[in-house]
Amino acid sequence: MSLSNYQKKVDKWANQYKTPYWQPHEILARITEETGELARLINHIYGPKKKKSSEDEQELGEELSDIIFAVVCMANSHDINLDEAFDRVIDKAYGRDNERYEKK
Repeated sequence: MSLSNYQKKVDKWANQYKTPYWQPHEILARITEETGELARLINHIYGPKKKKSSEDEQELGEELSDIIFAVVCMANSHDINLDEAFDRVIDKAYGRDNERYEKK
């Protein structure tokens, strides 16, 4: 599914509410919060700080998706087409950054 399809799904969900999208600083705070949850999970999986037995189980894919959801909200609230924006990022990776790292 394309990013624009996800954007449409999120927009459909959001527009059932009186205020569909939070203010930009509120969405950014949500992205930061979700990124912190991802960082904590990564530290539990790969780092020295292990999960407490009282903590709920978390799933890496779900934590990543929480961030994507919040990013899509930010894009939608600014009328940004993520398919177009992401294509530009991919072009940059294959152009400017193509020789930046050691290849196989």
